[in-house]
Amino acid sequence: MGRETENKLNNGVIPIYEPGLETLFHRNVAEGRLKFTTDLKEGIKGAPVIFLALPTPPGEDGSADLKYILKVADDLGQIMEEYAVIVDKSTVPVGTAEKVHAAVAKNAKVDFDVVSNPEFLREGVAVEDFMKPDRVVVGTKSEKAKKVMEKLYAPLVRQGNPVIFMDERSAEMTKYAANSFLAMKITFMNEIANLCELAGADVDNVRKGIGTDSRIGKRFLFAGIGYGGSCFPKDVQALAKTSEEYNYDFKVLKSVMEVNAEQKTKMIPLLKNHFGGDLKDKRIAVWGLSFKPYTDDIREAPALENIQILLNEGANVIAYDPEGMENVKNHVFGNKITYTHTPYAALDDADALMIFTEWPQFRTPDFDKMALLMKNKVIFDGRNVYELDQMREFGFTYYSIGREVVK
Repeated sequence: MGRETENKLNNGVIPIYEPGLETLFHRNVAEGRLKFTTDLKEGIKGAPVIFLALPTPPGEDGSADLKYILKVADDLGQIMEEYAVIVDKSTVPVGTAEKVHAAVAKNAKVDFDVVSNPEFLREGVAVEDFMKPDRVVVGTKSEKAKKVMEKLYAPLVRQGNPVIFMDERSAEMTKYAANSFLAMKITFMNEIANLCELAGADVDNVRKGIGTDSRIGKRFLFAGIGYGGSCFPKDVQALAKTSEEYNYDFKVLKSVMEVNAEQKTKMIPLLKNHFGGDLKDKRIAVWGLSFKPYTDDIREAPALENIQILLNEGANVIAYDPEGMENVKNHVFGNKITYTHTPYAALDDADALMIFTEWPQFRTPDFDKMALLMKNKVIFDGRNVYELDQMREFGFTYYSIGREVVK
């Protein structure tokens, strides 16, 4: 966090979007429970627990870059004045707690413990996930640190959800295993969807048929154009890199990454084929820029790769997203595409609509209004937002994932 960000936060400016976050932020700042500083010594003064919630971006080889965490660990060793539990909250490879411990210990003059406590928060509902966790995973061999962490989390697990204690390496592996499994589940359903298209089956029916099996569960079974965001792509890649370091050929993870990369742009060939292979000067409306609803996060968002291809093909892109447009404009496309204040404005004289994010407001639009605005009543839906019967009723040509084409 730089000084500019520190000043903005202390002045009530929140740099990210999440429903309900603003109210919580301002209330706790006003009541003195929340403040921000770039002075590490000031930040840890009197703290029995110090969370390291730092970025671990992928390096060129796919491994997690630990430079930020290890730099702070080194600094902590020089300034700590009393015992504290240092908590690795970031997603880090197996063995990081030991590296952090060594970095702190180099200069430490007081006792301390390093704990692995991976976060399992979903963007858009992170506060709710933290306050009502399914489980809390804590990696430590220290009884003293265990008591501190038990006391810390006691108010959040009164409903009986477990705090699971284990060794540090297992806790670090748990985070990567969880995210990679969910990415695999998404990817498996996308593979099923692709097969459904060839076999004449409907992936939505298949999803309902297997999702009611308690061994499988209903979540993460929705077919689409792949996963994005800051976690799944990075964590799958990092776990694959870890497996390489231990000379293990993790074949499933390799397939997950390969399939997801191909799935992201699955709608482009369908779009080109619909228009006879030529997208030059076609006016393409885009609904959805963020990688998922309820966030302005555009990292690894499938929309971005698709839009770049559209621009390369000579198409004109007119985009709408409730929260992600500013990030896309400032950090990716600038004025290469057009941004609108409403989803309907993007449809004016559009040759086709492409949907990349399943925001709730896209689910129940005024289809009659859409039909009047669009030059061609054609939708390429990468998130299966609409029912096929709806599209037939309103006379749209409709392409989706793992289902028949409505013409």
